[in-house]
Parts: sequence; C-alpha cells; structure tokens
Amino acid sequence: MRTDTLVVVPTYNEADNIAVLVEAVLAHGTGILIVDDGSPDGTGDIADGLAAHERVDVLHRAGKGGLGPAYAAGFRWGLDHGAEILCEMDADLSHDPADLPRLLAAVDGGADLAIGSRYVPGGGVEHWPWHRRWLSAGGNRYARVMLGTGIRDMTAGFRAFRAGALLQLDPWSCQASGYGFQVEMAWRAAARGLTVVEVPIVFRDRVRGDSKMNLRITLEAMGLVTRWGLRRLSRRRHPAA
Repeated sequence: MRTDTLVVVPTYNEADNIAVLVEAVLAHGTGILIVDDGSPDGTGDIADGLAAHERVDVLHRAGKGGLGPAYAAGFRWGLDHGAEILCEMDADLSHDPADLPRLLAAVDGGADLAIGSRYVPGGGVEHWPWHRRWLSAGGNRYARVMLGTGIRDMTAGFRAFRAGALLQLDPWSCQASGYGFQVEMAWRAAARGLTVVEVPIVFRDRVRGDSKMNLRITLEAMGLVTRWGLRRLSRRRHPAA
C-alpha cells in the first residue's frame, strides 16, 4: 500500500474510461482523487459511485475550468489531506497505470519531480499519425530551447511530485489553464534547481471518448512559452534591468 501517495485525475466527459482507470490505479495501492468539472456525460456521478471505496475521493467543480486549475485544486486537496507524493495522470488511459510504480520509485530515490517521458530512450508514442508526432516533438523542442531547460518532455501529463517540491512550485499561481500548465510547472522545477528525473513511458492514444486538445489550448501554450522565453532571454542580455 502507498498510503502516502495520491493520484489526481481531472475529468471532463470520461464516463467510458473512469471506472477502468480507477480500478487499475487502485491495484498499485495508492489513493485517487477524481476532479470532475461538471461533466455532462455523468462522469461525476460514476465517480461518486466509485468513491464507495475508501481510497477513492471526488472533488466536484462547477464547470469546465481548465486542466491547470483542476490540478491545482486537486493538489490543494491532497496536501490538506496529508499526501506526501502527488501524481498527475490523464483519465483517458493514455498513461498506463502499470508505469506508476516506476515514477514513485524515482521519487523514493530522490527525485523532486518524476516525469513519465515519451522523449527519452525507451519512451515513445503509439498510434499517432506522423503530423501529430511532429507537432508534439517540435513543440517540446521549442519549449525546451526557449525556456532553457534540459527536460525532454515538457508537455508530459504523467508525473509524480514530492509534496515539498509541489509547494515550492506554487501551482496555484500558474498562468496557463490548459496543457501549458505542464510546461509551466516543468520550467519552474528546472528554474528552482529541483531534481527532475524523466522515466521512459510509452504513451498510447485514447480508445474511447474525445480528446480535449484544441487550437485554443495549443495557441495558449505556444503564446505563453514564447512570452516566457523572450523575457528569459531579455534578462540574460540585460541582467541589471
């Protein structure tokens, strides 16, 4: 049992996936918190039924408020309830719960943040068309260069944080509401000199349900990365400014 660990899973219209995910996560002995943003497909009701299990909890939010704020709310709940390791995981089974023990082992071994990475040796993606692979790899490379980090998978959504590190990263003040939240948190970890370990995983595209990625979320992330990167470069050129 990993009574020190809480897996935080934001949901919006994941009725087809959430029960399978919860069962798979519980098999590894952790707790799980479902943060549902008022899913019209009944995901929240299914989650409430699953919460009959003592290691399943549900946090209901009034509406679709974005991935970043959902994680921030879940992290606050977990810290308030004594979690020492807090994990992120997508609800659509793209992240294999069987990889969870390897992320936790990295934190047990000294990492402040363990990232399930597609872009280190041994990692990869399955069932993506070439253009999606190109966009993902290119976006990660752009974020890495603009923000000056050595993290290969800046946009990864499968992570484990040590509680003390999470407090340092202050997710409640993040600017990004979509998937840019992952970039912002990784950048903060690198900038603060935290120990970041990338654990290779294979990302598998969802089988059931619809992706939440859209052009607005992509543009938000790219715009923020560009702004942060230009600000970083300006400070390097004019350190006294």
